[in-house]
Formats: sequence, structure tokens, C-alpha cells
Amino acid sequence: MAYSAEKLSEEKVFKDPVHRYIHVKDRVIWDLIGTKEFQRLRRIKQLGTTYLTFHGAEHSRFNHSLGVYEIVRRIADDVFIGRPEWNEEERLLSLCAALLHDLGHGPFSHSFEKVFDLDHEHFTRAIILGCTEVNKVLTKVSSDFPEKVAEVIAKTSKNKLVVSLISSQIDADRMDYLQRDAYFTGVSYGHFDMERILRVMRPREDQVVIKQSGMHAVEDYIMSRYQMYWQVYFHPVTRSAEVILTKILHRAKDLHKQNYTFKYDPIHFYSLFSGEITLEDYIKLDEAIILYYFQMWQEEEDHILRDLSCRFMDRNLYKYVEFDPAKEYKKLAELSGLFKKAGIDPEYYLVVDSSSDLPYDFYRPGEEEERLPIHLLMKNGDIRELSRESEIVDAISGKRRTDHKLYFPADFISDDSKKPTIKKQIRMLLEID
Repeated sequence: MAYSAEKLSEEKVFKDPVHRYIHVKDRVIWDLIGTKEFQRLRRIKQLGTTYLTFHGAEHSRFNHSLGVYEIVRRIADDVFIGRPEWNEEERLLSLCAALLHDLGHGPFSHSFEKVFDLDHEHFTRAIILGCTEVNKVLTKVSSDFPEKVAEVIAKTSKNKLVVSLISSQIDADRMDYLQRDAYFTGVSYGHFDMERILRVMRPREDQVVIKQSGMHAVEDYIMSRYQMYWQVYFHPVTRSAEVILTKILHRAKDLHKQNYTFKYDPIHFYSLFSGEITLEDYIKLDEAIILYYFQMWQEEEDHILRDLSCRFMDRNLYKYVEFDPAKEYKKLAELSGLFKKAGIDPEYYLVVDSSSDLPYDFYRPGEEEERLPIHLLMKNGDIRELSRESEIVDAISGKRRTDHKLYFPADFISDDSKKPTIKKQIRMLLEID
């Protein structure tokens, strides 16, 4: 029997709080789960610093990746099977791409990528195509199978239907993370009727479409996503933790450039500092290693690195005020000058952070990030774009919401033992006195 068709002698199941059970019958999937590159995802949190806001948000990218796999497995095995538009030969490709879609994420992914100019999608491709255990498993299917999986994840595959299962405005990735993140954060916003959506999904040549009768379930899904972004993903306290995390990494990088002698040699960061990180070095990085250094840097001679590390580890986060960069840029410049006079470095202690989201968009060809819209399959067989049929979706289509906050250490500027006059001016400008 070909390796691609090989089944386990007994089905394996993972208990899961979102999907109840995750089923694995395919030898290829079981072998991929056992690779060291996939097991590494256990040590990467799905929501980064969100655990400092919602204490239950300790779940990992390993959990989420299994969840995305399970949704795609159910679509392929229960919903699409036997339909003429679905090629059963694409089943394994779909399952592997779903399982491995987040393989390249690094520790505290968003902040990490920003500071060191990295791209997790690049590393996902590198792990799949490189000298790795994952590549060895995929190559056993066929010599070109790793490339096919990488192309689906990168959205460059000619098989647009398979791509849309993993990456579209209604895909298995979003359907898992909304429910999983809602469960672990304890909020009610991310819940929607996934069972209904799966039942009304239909394969077409280039994407998944939704039967007209399922429109209201899709509306609920889109509104759930909207609420999760503003109530959880963009929560201002989580963003405060991200700001401090980013500044710790920036400070360590700057100190290395200045040939500073660290008490605890950051050997895991050297290739990051030099901008020449290898795949082998990248795979070794996880959040346990990053937090180890933060723990150690609480004892560094450099007072900024020491203070920032203490703040993150002890959850002594920055406070914030609403801020409009377009109207208040003069205030920001004035505050920056006052921070310097007060002996507080504004580079690390006065930070504007912006969050932006587009909950749903119709197709805008030629734009930087083209979004394929959700299509409805009408009773007469016509295909209609969702916002043309749904007043709810039409009301939010193409409407980007942006939020700006100005972050600062309230304890520093409320301490009047030094430069009290200047600090009072700062508090007045921030309108917190």
C-alpha cells in the first residue's frame, strides 16, 4: 500500500475542548504530529501576551493547528465527499496544509517578527522544504508533495479550492481560532454555529461557497469575528504587554550593537542580532527560552533592560490614554521633550500603538491584500457575493476601524521625588493629574 493511503491500525483521538474529539486515521498525519518541528508548537502560545489580560489564554499553536486539521478533515470526509467538484485525491494535501499552516510561527510571533524583521510564512515554507523531520515525512508521499503543501499555505497553489479551505474570509483557520480563543479567554463573543456552516458549505472549482439557507449563520460568524478582534485581540492591556515585550527585544538588540557585556550571555539571540538566523537556530527558539532571558535580564546592569524585564515578568504594565496621531502630533513631540527632561527615555517609555481591522470586504482587485469575498449559492444556482444579500454584512463591508493608544509608565511620572515640576507638566498633558 502506498504511504499516502496508509491508515493506522487503530484510529487515534485527541480530546479537545472545542471539537470534543480530533480524529487521526492517516499514517501521514500521525507521523507529522510526531515530528519535532510540530511538537515545538506546544511551546508557542496561540495568543502571545494575551494571557496577561485573560488568564486562561495559555493555549498553544499546537492546539489550534490540530483544530484546523479537524475542521478540514470533517469538511473533506463528511461534507465534500462524493461531490463532483471535489477531487478526493486532494484530501491528503488539504489535511497536511491545514495541520502545518502555522508551523513557522516564532515565540510571541507578532512582536518578535517586528523587531527582528522576520516572516513566519517564510519559516513555514523553510521548515516544509528544508532538512527537517516534517520534510522527510512529506517526501515519503512523493518528491513534489512538500512543495505542493507549501504552495497551498502560501496561497500560490493553482488549486484555489484547497487554498480557500485554509485561507479565505471564512476558512478552517478562522473558524477554529475564534472558538478556541473564546473558550480559553472565557468570553462569549467568539461563538457561532459552526455545525450549520459546515453543513451548508459546497465545493466549487475555485473556492468554497455557502448555500443561501446558511446566510444567517455566516452573519453570526462575521459579527463574532468583529467582536473578538476588539474585545480580545486588540485589548489595550494586551497591547501594553506587547509594547513592553517589543521594547525589551529592541533594548537587547541595541545593547548588543553597542558591544554591551550582558551578565547572562544571550547566545540564542546572536543570529537574530546579526540578521543571519538559520533555520536550525529558528527552530530552537520558543517562549520558554525567551522568558528565561527576561527572567535573567531582571538582574542586568543596564537599568532600562532591567526595568522593562521586571515589568513584563511581574505584570507591571504601562497605562494608556486615547490618542489621535493626526491631530495630536505636537503634543507627542512636547511629551517626548518633557520625558527627556525628566530623565525618562521616550524611545522606551512613550509609545504610540495602533490597531486596525477590516471585518469583511468584498473583492477589490489590484489592492495590496486582495480578499476573496464569501459567495452564496442561491436556490436557482446563481452565485452572489454575501454583502449584496445581507444587510448586516453590507453595513460593515469595507469599513476599516482603527484605534490608537499612547502608552507610558504611570509609576515613573507619578513619582515626584525627582523633577516634580516637569512630571506635573507631563501629567497635565496626558490629562491624568
